[in-house]
Order: sequence, then structure tokens, then C-alpha cells
Amino acid sequence: MFAKGQTVIQLMEQLAPKHLAVPDDRIGLQLGSLQKEITHVLIALDVTNEVVDEAIRIGANLIIAHHAIIFRPVKSLNTDTPMGKLYEKLIKHDIAVYISHTNLDVAEGGMNDWMAEAIGMESKESLEDVHTDHLFKLAVFVPRTHHEQVLQAILEAGAGSIGQYNKCSFNTEGTGTFVPGEGTQPFIGTEGQMERVEEMRIETIVPQSLRSQVVQAMLKAHPYEEVAYDLYAMDLKGRTLGLGRLGPLNQPKTLGELVEVVKAQLDVPYVRVVGDLNRQIKKAAVLGGSGSRYTLPARFKGADVIVTGDIDYHTAHDALMAGMCIIDVGHNAEKIMKPKTADWLRLRLEDKRYDTQVTASEVNTEVFQFI
Repeated sequence: MFAKGQTVIQLMEQLAPKHLAVPDDRIGLQLGSLQKEITHVLIALDVTNEVVDEAIRIGANLIIAHHAIIFRPVKSLNTDTPMGKLYEKLIKHDIAVYISHTNLDVAEGGMNDWMAEAIGMESKESLEDVHTDHLFKLAVFVPRTHHEQVLQAILEAGAGSIGQYNKCSFNTEGTGTFVPGEGTQPFIGTEGQMERVEEMRIETIVPQSLRSQVVQAMLKAHPYEEVAYDLYAMDLKGRTLGLGRLGPLNQPKTLGELVEVVKAQLDVPYVRVVGDLNRQIKKAAVLGGSGSRYTLPARFKGADVIVTGDIDYHTAHDALMAGMCIIDVGHNAEKIMKPKTADWLRLRLEDKRYDTQVTASEVNTEVFQFI
């Protein structure tokens, strides 16, 4: 059985929820339809003619890419233009295109975490916070006979995390009263008669990002026809996620030694470097894509070096004067997302026993030649 397009995207958004994207980022479905069975997914960094040809060759009818194919408003769709021809090819072969960009960058276990782990960083924090998960208090009343069943369903759905502590809850005993109305089918009680039931009140913390799935898990596990529960906002803030990562290296290195690690682990043959190659590097920052405006903030937070792309000449001079090293790996270093995303999505589809295949694109979309 093949997964529907919406099912594939629901799984993808478990890794990179759309609400994590920065404002106005071009993410989500950009072309085609998800109202179909997906036989094969191709994971790509960019959507080029060569990538579309690869999708056609392997029979993929969904491309999940990092970089948008529609970045600016399209005023007309002229199929005589290069981009128009690309859109036409995708439409004719019924290939949908879905974009996961800054939401994948920000996500825990996403782009910037992959890059940080690849170069040997530990205890990572964000370079720039972009999203704080607001917290809610959930309180639900459940008969004692089903207390453990409902509690475990709520906690397994992701509720109950406070700092580094997980599956936290508070449980109190009491007596619930209710009168089943006309036409009801109560789990306990008789229509029109007052009932008194030994119940438990479960209280726990739910992050906004998991609110819907926690409530759905609770309702599914609960035996009552009408579930009595409260869900209200708290002043406490949950985890904060952001762009880039900052942290100490698991083993200090000279800048020259770190350059070789970066080249090998991010599969880039050449890098541009700012700084003394003999300098000791203890704390590093990484940011996939264009990182020019993050060099000095990274230095302010204690980083000795930033690994990123698209550094301009004047930013490099400013960094050098500030004592900040740079390893410019280019924008294409984000290709690390192809095998990582493909492996993640493939495992989730296999767990649900879908036959949908997932392939990491083998097309090199680096636009620059190094001569």
C-alpha cells in the first residue's frame, strides 16, 4: 500500500513543522497535488532540470526539496522561459514539489544539527532564536478504571516535559457527577439519573506544537462519550528553537585541522578560510546557507569560528578585525540534508508499512566551478 501525499507530508512535518519557518519563507506545497498516492519520493536540495529528469527516471511523483522553486510571485506562466519549461515538465509528469526550508533549518534534529554533529560540536544552542514553544496546562477527568490508559496515551503523545524532566504529571482522586441526557449512550450511568463516579484528575504540561496530537490521543484513549477537560495557556515558556547552532567542539583543533574535518564531513572539495590556520578553535558556530550577518553575533556569543556559506568580502574583513575565523563552505554544503532527510522519512514510512520508496537525489546542484 502506498502512502497518500498528505500522509507523507504529515510525517515530514513531524521532522520540520511548518510553524518553525521564519516569516514569509516560501515553504509547503509549491506545485502539483498531494491528493494522490505517492509511489516514490525524491529528496533534493534544489529543483533543477537534472533533478526533475532524475525523478522521472526513478518514477518519483513527489519531490521534497530544501530550496523553493517559486521564490517570487509568478505573474505569468510562459512555458517558453527556462523556469516555465521546468514547471511544465513537472506538471506533465504529475510530479508534486514540496519545500521544507527554514523550518528544516530550525528543527531539532534538522539541517543545522546535522551540520553541527558532522563537524564535532556538542551542547548546541541557537545562534538566533526564532520560535518559542508556548506551554499549556491540560487537566482531564477520567474514571479510575481507565486512569493509567489515558495517562500513558497523553504522555506518549509528547506531554509532560518540564526542562530536562519527561512524563511529568500530577494525579488526584475525586468524585465526578453527571446526568446523562436524552439520547446519550454513556459509558457509565443511566439516562436521566444522577451518577457519582470515582475519578482521577490528570494534570500535565503540553507544548503548543503538540497540543493537537496530545488532545487527539487523550480523546481516543478516554472511555467517555463526552470528555471533560481543560486546556489553558501558561506564563511559562517552553523550549526555544532558532537558526544556526553554537557550541564547543568535542575536541579542540587548530583552524587548519578543523578545515580538513569540515571538507571531509560536509563533502566539499574547497573552502574559503578567514583567520590564522594555527589558531586553536574551542567553540564553533554553524549555519547552513548564507551566514554573513551571523559572523559577528557568533563572535559575541563566544565562537572562535563560524562554518557557513556566501560570505562577502567586507564581512570577511570585519570578521578578521574582530578576531573571528570563518570557514566558508558554500551554500551547496546543505546537501547534507538529502541523505539525512531520506533516511528519516524512509524509516517512518516503513514503520507504518507503506510501500512508498524514498531516494536521496544523486544530482550535484552546485552552480559554481572551482578552477
